[in-house]
Amino acid sequence: MRILHENCDLEKVNNTSLPNNAYIVTYLLEGSETYDIAMAAKQVEIFDDYYDKYKKDLICIHQSKGTISPKLWKGITEKKDG
Repeated sequence: MRILHENCDLEKVNNTSLPNNAYIVTYLLEGSETYDIAMAAKQVEIFDDYYDKYKKDLICIHQSKGTISPKLWKGITEKKDG
């Protein structure tokens, strides 16, 4: 599991340029709804990690709007970062 964006503004980062295995995680942090974007081979990996951290404050996990293959997306981000 990999967290792509923590405590993010969904309107800015939940777009089609994300990998298609990216998920939006909604949870409560200090009483306010917080959003992360995480990717994993299976959604259960994300659930396990976030449930261990937030327990009852985990609200939901749903798939992002991402449309890019994770293999291709990884190559794009490595070129951009490197």
